Amino acid sequence: MPAPRRPALGSAVAVSVAAAVLTGSLVLVGCQRGASVGGGSVAPSPARPGCPAAQARAAAAVAQAEQTAPATPGPADGPRAATGKDVVYVAQTMTNPGVAGAAKGVQEAARAIGWNLRVIDGQGTPTGIQAAFDQAVGLRPAGIVIGGFDPDLTSTQVARAAAHHIPLVGWHAVGSPGPSRHPALFTNVTTRVEDVAKASADWVIAHSHGHAGVVVFTDASIPFAETKSTLIAKELATCPGVRVLTEENIPIPDSSSRTPLEVASLLSRFPDAWTHSVAVNDVYFSDAAPALRAARRKGGGAPFNIGAGDGDPSAFQRINSRQFQAATVPEPFAQQGWQILDELNRAFAGAPASGYVAPVHIATAANSQGATTWDPPGYRAAYRRIWGR
Repeated sequence: MPAPRRPALGSAVAVSVAAAVLTGSLVLVGCQRGASVGGGSVAPSPARPGCPAAQARAAAAVAQAEQTAPATPGPADGPRAATGKDVVYVAQTMTNPGVAGAAKGVQEAARAIGWNLRVIDGQGTPTGIQAAFDQAVGLRPAGIVIGGFDPDLTSTQVARAAAHHIPLVGWHAVGSPGPSRHPALFTNVTTRVEDVAKASADWVIAHSHGHAGVVVFTDASIPFAETKSTLIAKELATCPGVRVLTEENIPIPDSSSRTPLEVASLLSRFPDAWTHSVAVNDVYFSDAAPALRAARRKGGGAPFNIGAGDGDPSAFQRINSRQFQAATVPEPFAQQGWQILDELNRAFAGAPASGYVAPVHIATAANSQGATTWDPPGYRAAYRRIWGR
């Protein structure tokens, strides 16, 4: 899930988690806020065994994920389009590229299906989001989209929507795709965190040919992000030649001030051992670039960085120009916007949610063809066919 960009949504709850790196089994869990796993510099170690079987499996998975046309662009069927519906998209903040990208997709889909759409910006604060949601419910629309925030922060508004029988569809509102009872969502549109974590770790295994020293950047104050980084480490552990050097716990709102300092420290501690990085959000690499540049590291050299989620335009720009980011596992923001309206159409028709989840994708300079977002082909035609539009 693309984590909220600055400004942050609400007050973060500090999550204190015991941290350890067990070299043999490569078990990794989150660390204390602001801490990092690993006590000091790591001298180059003797050659570690590779992982031919794990490497071959990872390479095959990466090749599949790097394809530019997904196997399934959307659900196979569904109800015809309802007419004359009014829908409101309540945005966490339109300064978040993911939230704005999904909103743009919803706007495009609304024109295609013939509905009226209103976007209300929550301005990235709990008070602002609650006010935006209050306004949305007051409009008595046919449906409301929860754009990138936790519905538990707006439980009063969720209850009011339910009282008025207004279906809610979330975008990155809860941690998993599909319907949700608590909070009550007709469905939630997002990629699977397990798929994103696995894809990013597999890319490191394949890219390094089974020999890597990895830094993982995460935000332990966000349970979703912490889960993602744990899954990344678990997948990296399938290759004995890949070692997690440290997990850097940097709250995303503090990334611009903290990441450059932490990267400078990492370069001192692991001057040769640090070959790859995985971050739960691309924003870390935006903030790491100045420190890497100051250390005279080459933009297209080690550490080779992959973002496990987000895929905003700035990430694509770094990837395409080979400036301190080699890959990302992006969200298909526009496609998810179309899916949101299709899910609402199913709710209006009394049909179940589609169950569709967009396949995971890995974007690199080789396959992005200069694009600044991941916009897979085929879904627009698929939804128009379902809707009869």
